[in-house]
Amino acid sequence: MRASEELYDVLVVGGGPAGMMAAGRAAEAGKRVLLLEKNTKLGEKLSITGGKRCNITNAEEDLKKLLPKYGKAEQFLYSSFARFGVADTFSFFEGLGLPLVVEAGKRAFPHTHRASDVVEVLREYLKANRAVVRTNAPVEGIVLRSGKIDHVLAAGKKHRAHSYVLATGGVSHPETGSTGDGFLWLKKLGHTVQAPTPTIVPLKTQETWTRELSGVSVKQAKLGFYVSGKRAFTRSGSMLFTHTGISGPTVLNAAGQVSDLLHTGPVQVSIDTMPAKDLGTLDAELLALFEANKNKTLKNVIKDFYPHGTSDVLLARIPSLDPDMKVNGVTKEGRRALVELAKDIRLTVTGLMGFDKAVVADGGVPLTEVDMRTMRSLKVPNLFLTGDLLHITRPSGGYSLQLCWTTGHIAGANA
Repeated sequence: MRASEELYDVLVVGGGPAGMMAAGRAAEAGKRVLLLEKNTKLGEKLSITGGKRCNITNAEEDLKKLLPKYGKAEQFLYSSFARFGVADTFSFFEGLGLPLVVEAGKRAFPHTHRASDVVEVLREYLKANRAVVRTNAPVEGIVLRSGKIDHVLAAGKKHRAHSYVLATGGVSHPETGSTGDGFLWLKKLGHTVQAPTPTIVPLKTQETWTRELSGVSVKQAKLGFYVSGKRAFTRSGSMLFTHTGISGPTVLNAAGQVSDLLHTGPVQVSIDTMPAKDLGTLDAELLALFEANKNKTLKNVIKDFYPHGTSDVLLARIPSLDPDMKVNGVTKEGRRALVELAKDIRLTVTGLMGFDKAVVADGGVPLTEVDMRTMRSLKVPNLFLTGDLLHITRPSGGYSLQLCWTTGHIAGANA
């Protein structure tokens, strides 16, 4: 090593949630830490998560309920989450002056509902513990010597450390820097890398009329997915119409199963906007609404029946009804058509959106190649892996970021 080259205890590649956590934890333990980030600032992807509100974790502290959400990885994660779990995440952020609040589905957010505040708290954590941060420093290569990492090349310079933490993220939202570089390096380092697929993504639909509903959400919907006319599965919860199809938590978490269905035949989704009531009950409610507003036009009255923001578009789907007609002129058959549409908006699913729209993409290193108690690579002894570099599937709802906090903290503590 040249006299001009600095030797760090820990070098972290990637300034996302897992990388910032790992670097901060190692620095807090008194180690000399260098964090290299390719972007101009830390936390680019973190700053846009959860609609810029940052679903920081899921508040389920019971591991027997929490870990099954991670699919086949469950058996590998008990030791990791026992070392740094959900309760530790709450303590960590609240200890740094950022209280968390819990909403529906146990989704936890910063009390300010600003993802930028989460990023800022982590930046201050790094600063307070004197971690050296270098942005605009894309890593160009990782060099092995005698089976261990000797140095990394970044911004035309060699950077050396005793231990290295890879926290480059996966391939979702590539515009934020998650371009899969880490996967390429890991292959060269001798690791197996499972090919990534965008697993938590919006769905594309064939019908163009739904574009008029873009941005409209339905808080309590029931979605039934059909393949070749037969119902395959259902999901319930909130959903969102988009310019190209449908999204929202319920849709995102169904995308993986829908992807499998698309290989077997044509897929349709039936959207029930009023799942708590049957056709008869809704017909009676609509009749009562019409009776109370006999001399008003259909387009004005139906706004009080259909979910907010949907009435004009849905009414146009029933050509036998004139929006400007008086409700006292709507026949029993017309009323039935209105009710049935509320219970069954049928759309044709043509595919999944790509990595650019993915909330999470799976793929990465199999957990059999990592010591999950320490996050140490079983292929390269001075390498530690975190977050999206690990092949772990999970739903939306805070599970992905919790994985970053857990693996980042453990990697930082052990590196």
